[in-house]
Amino acid sequence: MDENKLRRLKSWLQPFFLIEAFCLVNIGFMTLDIYLAHSANEFRRKAEYIPLYFSMIAPFFLLAGLAVRKRWKAVWTDFGYLVGWGSIAVGLTGVILHLDSSFFYERTIKSLTYSAPFAAPLAYVGLGFLLVMNRMIEHESPEWAQWVLFMTLGGFFGNFVISLVDHAENGFFYPLEWVAVGASAIAVGFLVTPLLMRVSRRFLSLCMAVLLAEVCVGLWGFFLHTERNLHGPSTILFKNVIYGAAPLAPMLFPNLAVLGLIALWRLRELAESP
Repeated sequence: MDENKLRRLKSWLQPFFLIEAFCLVNIGFMTLDIYLAHSANEFRRKAEYIPLYFSMIAPFFLLAGLAVRKRWKAVWTDFGYLVGWGSIAVGLTGVILHLDSSFFYERTIKSLTYSAPFAAPLAYVGLGFLLVMNRMIEHESPEWAQWVLFMTLGGFFGNFVISLVDHAENGFFYPLEWVAVGASAIAVGFLVTPLLMRVSRRFLSLCMAVLLAEVCVGLWGFFLHTERNLHGPSTILFKNVIYGAAPLAPMLFPNLAVLGLIALWRLRELAESP
């Protein structure tokens, strides 16, 4: 491999670029997720189109910022702040609107379970804070990696809540539905430790192994959800996908695992003890 290719590869593996690419891909991919989720009620409220349009447009701003970053870093910074704070606003608004669908009127666990998934819009909040953090903190510092790990921890805690609430809708009819809840709890337990105390490289490697296992859990869940939809009650697959098991929900496991591996990889490089 010549020097130019090696230099280009190193630039792509820079921590800030990996986070930027992570946010860009996730915000763009949420277009499909939002379309499927809000198709359940055929976009009854006009406000339900806001996250759809946001996810369609925002990646172009991030891509444009990356394209001119070397020459005009201020443009990359401003575009990132624009998308980041916009994503936070969309996510927080979505949480309120989702809870307003039922929970605010009854204020019970039952209404929370059967209302619109209140934690789902928090994905926008997490991505928004990642973009803002990526511009406020030097990516070579330990604080940068700790913040990324904190965001990953928050994501797995949210995944724990989502898995618990979503599977409670059918009373955990299938025992395998507990796997997602347990896997999320295990991830939270391991990832919170490096944020509370100094750990060795071996423990960070163990955390990385746990995250690789979370990838397997997510892929397994995607297979189970897809299989259930293929054999759903309707002869139309699209209806089974919309009203059946959410096919993209288990993919949150490998998605968060990638984010956590970026943080742990950076923390492992900075760790002193073996």
